[in-house]
Amino acid sequence: MSVNRKPISTLPDHLPPLTDKDGEVREITAEDLQHFRPMKDALPDILDALERSRGHRGPQKEPVKERIGLRLDHAVVEHFRRTGPGWQSRINAVLAAHVKADKNS
Repeated sequence: MSVNRKPISTLPDHLPPLTDKDGEVREITAEDLQHFRPMKDALPDILDALERSRGHRGPQKEPVKERIGLRLDHAVVEHFRRTGPGWQSRINAVLAAHVKADKNS
């Protein structure tokens, strides 16, 4: 299957080349950027290969928490939010301690 690609555009003649004779890249200007194309248009095959090569997350080391919607009193939520980041984990810890205490009684 052949991919229909746009030709790679070149900079207009009035702009200096992007690299010098030693291969050093000059500072890119706003006008240069106007002539650039997104990678997905210029090199779609390479972009696809990069996306496929990304690692995938392995199995969880600990049990995964379940995402739910939970309705709580406003005062309860505000109390925990005032304690700063991690307030949802602290609510979970309080509930887990209650479950543990209930099992032991």
